[in-house]
Amino acid sequence: MVAEVEQLSPTKAAPRLFWWKEVLLIGAFYMIYTFSRNRFGSARLGDSKPTQAFDNARHLIRIEQALGLYHEHAIQHFFLSSRWFIWLWNVFYGTFHFIVTIGLFVWMYLRARPMFTKWRNAILATTALALVGFSLFPVMPPRLLDNTSRYGGAAIEAERNIDPFGFHDTLVEVGGLWSFSSGTMSKLSNQYAAMPSLHCGWATWCALVGWRLTRRRWARALLVTYPFLTLFCIVVTGNHYWIDGLGGLATLGIGFAIGHYFDVWNDARLARRAAIA
Repeated sequence: MVAEVEQLSPTKAAPRLFWWKEVLLIGAFYMIYTFSRNRFGSARLGDSKPTQAFDNARHLIRIEQALGLYHEHAIQHFFLSSRWFIWLWNVFYGTFHFIVTIGLFVWMYLRARPMFTKWRNAILATTALALVGFSLFPVMPPRLLDNTSRYGGAAIEAERNIDPFGFHDTLVEVGGLWSFSSGTMSKLSNQYAAMPSLHCGWATWCALVGWRLTRRRWARALLVTYPFLTLFCIVVTGNHYWIDGLGGLATLGIGFAIGHYFDVWNDARLARRAAIA
């Protein structure tokens, strides 16, 4: 395995990394990201109605309808009667996003350190870029469109005589490990941080990283299916639209470009330092 990984970058020596510094860096970054994300959207709703998030959601739905992609409602309703099935996807949504990503970070650090900084920078850049979308384009997820809570769009539908969309909040109706409707989560989370979908962006990052870490066919098969499972998950649970997933892929692409730029810049910086020494 080690020999296979080293062949990925035969001319580049493993950078001098310390696990505790990486943990502090990534942990601090995620804390800042979470704090910043939760300053927008539902966390700042106050007594006003979520008109902007509702209207942005309708814009995305119209785009999907024009492209023939608006089938989220039909997909959710097809599986909704299987409560155990929906429960599993609720758990998947709340856990795999972190478990798989952290696991691949550890695997990459232990077995493929030459590629660590580039791919770490890529996912951090992707996550930071997502904040731009969350702040400038808040989107009400499908599960909240007909919701009667202060975060939902039911009151706006009634005012405008808009027919209900028919989506269900599976975390509320079926349950999972946690719920956005709980007092703490509703206050701490930005429920309109939907575009782009970081679940899809991170899942694709995991698949690409994992593909470079192993040549076992069964493992690569699992890695390839992971982003598609994640895309299905965010739709069937009513947390995202298809187009949010596409937004996540686009954000990841830009994040990779930024990560590559910083990797090249850092290599040049280290080369200049070595030449001076």
